[in-house]
Amino acid sequence: MPVVRKRRAVGLRREELADLAGVSVDYVVRLEQGRATTPSASVVASLARALQLSTAERDHLYRLARIVPPADGTICDHLPPGMQRVLVRLGDVPVAVFAADWQLVWWNHGWAALLGDPLASPPRMRNFARDRFPVDVDHTPLALWPVTETDPDTADAALVSDLRRATGRFPRDSRLAALVRDLNAGNERFAELWATGEVTANREVHKRVDHPSVGPVTVDCDVLTDGDTELKIVIMTAAPGSEDETKLQLTTVVGPPAGTRN
Repeated sequence: MPVVRKRRAVGLRREELADLAGVSVDYVVRLEQGRATTPSASVVASLARALQLSTAERDHLYRLARIVPPADGTICDHLPPGMQRVLVRLGDVPVAVFAADWQLVWWNHGWAALLGDPLASPPRMRNFARDRFPVDVDHTPLALWPVTETDPDTADAALVSDLRRATGRFPRDSRLAALVRDLNAGNERFAELWATGEVTANREVHKRVDHPSVGPVTVDCDVLTDGDTELKIVIMTAAPGSEDETKLQLTTVVGPPAGTRN
């Protein structure tokens, strides 16, 4: 990869870029100095998100790394700068962004404080569908403590339906195809719902999070989908003025006990 003389994002230090992209500071330095010449596609995607590049700039970064940019008909993991700007301005409201195949691509401090840091899960398992319909008995949950819903059957059906729509929108995406294939083969519940062929709309979901520090918190979970990229912004909020709202705010202050897991 050619030497990068200057980071594009004004005021972004190496440490901040490394943290946002999920790589080491040393790796960022080696990229800038041209000593790391073969970054993976996932690293390039993470750097593009961290630098808040436009789609054209992201594609140019891929080409500099001698990687073919994501093509039409494949799932987009890239957050447009405008979306990133809005997400940052939400502050500590728990929010995460999932790709069309429900792969987690971005989350904020509020999300990690409420549900646990997703970095505790392997990258491949940071997928809500794989988490919801596990194939491996000893899989690592995406949420680090118990989360329950008022109507889990409806939520299951909506998720499978959403993946079915995604296969029509992104017919050439190998990651999505592998996900559907794995879940059909390894999870009986998913296979049963997939076989129905139903397409339903996403509905609002109410969740109870048994947080280890503040106790149970009931939240509203809303999903906003970007029409161009099919990125899904998932936001957790509590009723204004309620005890749950107070607890939700406390999660960002107290955090979970050290070493806590589900």
